Amino acid sequence: MRDLLFKNLTSDDRRRRIIASCEICDDQGVRSKIRRHFVCIIKEIKDSQIQKPSPYLYVLKEHNTGQQREKFFCRIKGSIFAVYEKRLFLIVYMHSLKIDVIPIPWDSIGYRE
Repeated sequence: MRDLLFKNLTSDDRRRRIIASCEICDDQGVRSKIRRHFVCIIKEIKDSQIQKPSPYLYVLKEHNTGQQREKFFCRIKGSIFAVYEKRLFLIVYMHSLKIDVIPIPWDSIGYRE
């Protein structure tokens, strides 16, 4: 069984966009949840002395053999400058990926021994 959820949210002035998806998959007694998020914000720069934010990377991997669970999380933040019609813009973005793998209880999938 596989469930998909997808969201695409854009602000009225089109300067902020959020795209999110979630996928839940049950296969061979294991449930995996995969969540993806993308956020993008566009700001017009009036002052030329502004500094670009530093890039950021965060990764977490967790393996729990006692509970038979695995987790993975990754977040990337960055920014770029862009010029459009002789105006300077700062585009700030963030990607995140979260994966959870857990065992399915036997009662919830209909198997009994």
